[in-house]
Amino acid sequence: MKLNSAWLASAPRETQTRFLAGLSDNALRALPYLFDFWALPHQLPPDGDWRTWVILGGRGAGKTRAGAEWVRAEVEGATPGAPGRSARVALVGETLDQVREVMVFGESGLLAVSPPDRRPVWEATRRRLVWPNGAVAQAFSAHEPEALRGPQFDAAWVDELAKWKRAEAAWDMLQFGLRLGEHPRQVVTTTPRNVGVLKAILANPTSVTTHAPTLANRAYLAKSFLDEVYARYGGTRQGRQELDGVLLDDVEGAMWTSAALESARIDTPPAFSRIVVAVDPPVTGHAGSDDCGIVVVGAITDGPPADWRAVVIEDASLSAASPTDWARAALAARARHGADRVVAEVNQGGDLVETVLRQIDPMVPFRAVRATRGKTLRAEPVAALYEQGRVAHLRGLGDLEDQMCRMSTMGYQGSGSPDRLDALVWALTDLMVEPALKAMNPTLRTLG
Repeated sequence: MKLNSAWLASAPRETQTRFLAGLSDNALRALPYLFDFWALPHQLPPDGDWRTWVILGGRGAGKTRAGAEWVRAEVEGATPGAPGRSARVALVGETLDQVREVMVFGESGLLAVSPPDRRPVWEATRRRLVWPNGAVAQAFSAHEPEALRGPQFDAAWVDELAKWKRAEAAWDMLQFGLRLGEHPRQVVTTTPRNVGVLKAILANPTSVTTHAPTLANRAYLAKSFLDEVYARYGGTRQGRQELDGVLLDDVEGAMWTSAALESARIDTPPAFSRIVVAVDPPVTGHAGSDDCGIVVVGAITDGPPADWRAVVIEDASLSAASPTDWARAALAARARHGADRVVAEVNQGGDLVETVLRQIDPMVPFRAVRATRGKTLRAEPVAALYEQGRVAHLRGLGDLEDQMCRMSTMGYQGSGSPDRLDALVWALTDLMVEPALKAMNPTLRTLG
């Protein structure tokens, strides 16, 4: 068992007392500065021969503390005057003020985490920290990439890279200067955003990543803060980024964007005229199968079609589901929401799709739909409904929204099949697209 703070916190009171009583005075004084003892798993550097360690996390997940402690581990030696692994460090933040107030003087900054006998001195006029062993950390602003031209380093700490306005230029200049020692390395602490420079770093084979949501560090965060931010942003796409620390990837030419989906968010659904459960079943039902898309959508279709509105209520999709599993899940979703019918694509399963559903519920109202056009063409009229502000989303649809933001005019840009999105398209086509077309032309055939 690893001896760390999690073990100590969960140990019986007698064990805790016995452990602390067994420490010498020097050990007790040193304990607050033994980060390996206190650190959460995502705050410790991965093993291996990496050049860049990216710590992705939600707000308050402990990224700053991890960055500061990594710099400490780089520059400190066995004694206060002994050299460490690194001696020339770059501290790069969005602005010099943020480097000073967060990375240096912040509650989790370098001065706060350093033991008294190894604490560096801040030289304000030279914008640098100097340790007792002679190691130096220089502060730089990402707004001034050219300031990184010339200096050279054996280590670097980059904070909140994803929000830098001149991120690519500043990052490039830092890489040219990170050239001292046998193996110069850097740590990046950031809340993820969909920016090219961050995605390129993550894709680099010399990069490693750790990740944690805000809740991973809840023991050190105010309960009122957690209650407030999760009540306001939990289950939203913005919450997935800012709290869960998930990189949300909107592709070029996407039919839907994160900003548009956030603006379509509501908390309370209205009374609906109709509700459908749409199913996009997988071809097979084993571990390597695509997901089964199951999406529940309600619509208000009173008045002329231009006044119709819809709300996406639930994404009940399943992974690696057998036909019986997804059929039960679809029927359970219908029962939960009082849906009028189940709509399912039958291109792959044919009559089997309806047969499986009716084996469980012989009386289920069912409509089979068959795709005769590509996914992009089928999605375009549904995307138009969103552009017109006629479709809203409840919370908790993150996986579905991720697929939506990867569907472009050139096709789906994600991995696998967009099963959740396909189910959404079938639901809204059944509820709004086809009825509106039929209202304008009663002889029009259904879309596929």
